[in-house]
Amino acid sequence: MNNLRLQILICKGTGCVSARSDLIKENFDRAIEHYKIRDVEAMITGCFGFCGEGPIVKIEPDNVFYTHVSPDDVNEIVAEHIIHGRPVKRLLYKNPKNKEPIYNQKEMSFYGKQTRVALKNCGKIDPENIDDYISYDGYQALLKVLTEMTPQDVIDLIKASGLRGRGGGGFPTGIKWQNTYNSPGEEKYIFCNADEGDPGAFMDRSILEGDPNSIVEAMTIGGYATGAKHGVVYIRAEYPLAIHRLKTAISQARDYGFLGKNIFNSGFDFDIEIRYGAGAFVCGEETALIHSVEGKRGEPTRKPPFPSVKGYMGKPTTVNNVETYANIPKIILRGTDWFTSMGTEKSKGTKVFALAGKVNNVGLVEVPMGITIREIVYDIGGGIPNGKKFKAVQIGGPSGGMITKENIDTPIDYEILKEIGAMMGSGGLIVMDEDNDMVEIAKFYLEFTQDESCGKCTPCRVGTKRLLEMLKNLLDDKGSEEDLQKIEDLCHNIINSAACGLGQTAPNPILSTMKYFPDEYLKYARHEVKRAYKINKDKCIGCHRCARECPVKCISGNPKEKHEINEDKCIACGTCFKTCPVGAVVEPK
Repeated sequence: MNNLRLQILICKGTGCVSARSDLIKENFDRAIEHYKIRDVEAMITGCFGFCGEGPIVKIEPDNVFYTHVSPDDVNEIVAEHIIHGRPVKRLLYKNPKNKEPIYNQKEMSFYGKQTRVALKNCGKIDPENIDDYISYDGYQALLKVLTEMTPQDVIDLIKASGLRGRGGGGFPTGIKWQNTYNSPGEEKYIFCNADEGDPGAFMDRSILEGDPNSIVEAMTIGGYATGAKHGVVYIRAEYPLAIHRLKTAISQARDYGFLGKNIFNSGFDFDIEIRYGAGAFVCGEETALIHSVEGKRGEPTRKPPFPSVKGYMGKPTTVNNVETYANIPKIILRGTDWFTSMGTEKSKGTKVFALAGKVNNVGLVEVPMGITIREIVYDIGGGIPNGKKFKAVQIGGPSGGMITKENIDTPIDYEILKEIGAMMGSGGLIVMDEDNDMVEIAKFYLEFTQDESCGKCTPCRVGTKRLLEMLKNLLDDKGSEEDLQKIEDLCHNIINSAACGLGQTAPNPILSTMKYFPDEYLKYARHEVKRAYKINKDKCIGCHRCARECPVKCISGNPKEKHEINEDKCIACGTCFKTCPVGAVVEPK
């Protein structure tokens, strides 16, 4: 903070930008100038993580955390807090239990059990100012590596840390780097997989938006360790803010000599370029990603050979995701003992989760491996809204599975999740309550994976389509108990024969929900689920068309009056829904 008395930190992650945090920053600048305040500065930061409470403004060093801030609130914050030292009570976060305002961020339960490593600088620094990153030990790890360590020293350190890939199956990062290092050849590459496409997942995007220099530094370290002189960040084109900040970080790193020729006079040359993906989920798979960068169709190939041996342009290539890289500089500087002190025996460090769904505190959380789902949902997430009962969480996105109340106290790590039919994945964590229909949930995820199939192999292209048809028949009251066995058999056939991880994991949400919620499938198969349409009376104009067309005459109401559907007589044929000219008929859930 230099000689500043106060610093106003304004979240400028994607969520807060969409809620006009740009204008909030402009208003703070104008107010500071208007009042001629010389010892206070307003600056942008990356995501604070507490996305459900944005836009967020934090005052340092007071550690006062304002939520749901609008541009119109700025003058009051400046007049009351900045000038007179009186926090604006109405904008403080309220304790969900007693509704009392919380004045200090340290007292907020959302942050209480978090341990921020990958997200350490997000919400602290200006992501578009390399000097801010340097002031928090930025590029010190790169300096140490290039002046004090051999490539093998770096690899051995990463191996000893136990760091595993944070983008899917959890392959040990050090071993992946070792394999590339051992592969013969002068021309090698290191890739950053920023093609984060899971529904509800935004971990990698937030890191790139809030701390892009950490990825530049980590890739440069990885390039030195593996023998690569060229790095590629593969990122979705629909992440414009992350792209802008990454471009800025790369440009500033070049200006400072952290990228380019003879970095730190070490003789090591390295640079990074950005390649854009078109939003194909399958390109999160490393071989499909590499093909996309090569200008080919984004389709996976069977392994071996692995990219570490034969990757981009046939050369040895290391591929890690954003969150994995974000851990590297911290491990280099703080050592393996520090990193291995967090987590479980086989899963070291922390994991970032995108916490969403039926939970009070929605946002991005970073927790030590070994924490339980109960702690995440109830201690960090603040529990289920409206007093509803916890039913399950879907972990690992469309490739993952369910964790139910029976396993809510199971420690989270890679092996334990596999044992209970789930997986870590990239870190999506969707909470569901007693009202969620698990067959509908399975259909939602299967629709996604079926649509995202690259079409290369028949088990995925055709198998997921047939699966989806059977699920839809079940939900449309056209299924049978015999279909349930067919669905399960087809799931296992796809898992055993699909060419890549997308197809091999696509049936997971179905098998997981069938395992833990068989009664819900049986109710549909036995036609015991009553589904009926309803009329939104606020929209109904009394045109009487639905009543005239209804085949079972279950709609009452005179012309020019509000109509109503007798749900006991409704056969859910959908005629009223198709007939209504104003969208007043609501589909059954």
